[in-house]
Amino acid sequence: MSFRHLLHVNTDRDGVDRRAFLKTVFVGSLAAGGAALGWRDTLALHADDLRRREMSCILLFMRGGPSQFETLDPKPGHANGGPTQAIDTKVRGIRLAEGWTKLADEMESVALIRSMRNREGEHQRAEYQMHTGYIPAGGVRFPTLGSIVSSEIAPKDFDLPHFVTVGGRGGIGSGFLGQAYAPFVVNDPSQLPSNATLPGGLNSDRLDRRLSLRNDLERDFAENGGAHQAGDQKQLVANAAAMVRSPRLRAFDLSSETNATRDRYGRTAFGQGCLLARRLVEVGVTFVEVELPGWDTHQNNFDSCKRLSGQADAGFGSLVKDLRERGRLDRTLILWMGEFGRTPRINGNTGRDHYPRAFSMALAGGGVKGGQVIGSTNDGGADIANRPVGVADLFCSVFRAMGINGRKENMSPQGRPIKLVDGGEAVRELFA
Repeated sequence: MSFRHLLHVNTDRDGVDRRAFLKTVFVGSLAAGGAALGWRDTLALHADDLRRREMSCILLFMRGGPSQFETLDPKPGHANGGPTQAIDTKVRGIRLAEGWTKLADEMESVALIRSMRNREGEHQRAEYQMHTGYIPAGGVRFPTLGSIVSSEIAPKDFDLPHFVTVGGRGGIGSGFLGQAYAPFVVNDPSQLPSNATLPGGLNSDRLDRRLSLRNDLERDFAENGGAHQAGDQKQLVANAAAMVRSPRLRAFDLSSETNATRDRYGRTAFGQGCLLARRLVEVGVTFVEVELPGWDTHQNNFDSCKRLSGQADAGFGSLVKDLRERGRLDRTLILWMGEFGRTPRINGNTGRDHYPRAFSMALAGGGVKGGQVIGSTNDGGADIANRPVGVADLFCSVFRAMGINGRKENMSPQGRPIKLVDGGEAVRELFA
């Protein structure tokens, strides 16, 4: 029985299932090392493992490169700022671009970095780097952030995917970590995943018998050189079977939310994706990415940013508010970012072009100290004035918040050891 009938699975260009459900291995076996440790050390490791099991991360990715001038670093009164005005927030001295009212109300929980920099100014390369920490390199397929975090801290005894991406194409993918850590893609957050229930007349016992028969049929293939492929497929089917029988599957059903709540997040794909992300981390999903495309504003920048900012503010601000009020924000790191920023100069089409030299991002939750701005740009926004933050620094900061050793090395299929992040330092102000 093929579980393509249960859950639609995309395949990448090599024909491998991209929507594999995530089998994870909890990092560090206490069983292997506990006997050699003192009881105090063993208890400390247990406590750390229990803490890490509860952590999650939500990435709100603004595909196309959002203008910092129309979002987190407005420059009213300067020619480069254009017509965009600034509004006050709940934190005195911190201002956002007009239209970001919900985020302004949650600024005590949010940290802004206004001095991000990226050497890549082309969409695909910059997006790749902002998701993996690496630039594209030869035959090595680096894993995306969601796959890395899932492989490091997600509990193995879980019956939903550990990494879900909403409204996107699956992102960069799991790279050399393999299909066990690939994202589960939700195209429409307002609908349940396709074929996520057992067909009529098929109960759990009959499903188990069919799975057993499938395993028997694949055994010959596995014993004749196909063990790796058969193993991956077996795990995919097992995880799909667990998902369709999971009571947690209800987390994907937004119809159980009140109309007022759904309206507050915004009746857009992004807004409903943020609401879905909240529901998923509350039931134990480790990583959720929600995408809002359209920020490549070479033309008509100001009208486009106003429309997009309304969607982003409703989703982002409501997500922070709900997680804070529901006691989940400290255990959920939220990242808001794109692949780069936009030029200070306004072009002849009333647009802004690519600008990786100085741009902004935001973080909330996950132990991050909110109510602060880290770094700044000069009056015209053309250069970083102080505290530059690189991509490696960002990854180090994310890993610190999630309790992950960023200097750990994974072995690529080419036999090359690759660190989770190469260089950089965690931004200390985020954890002050």
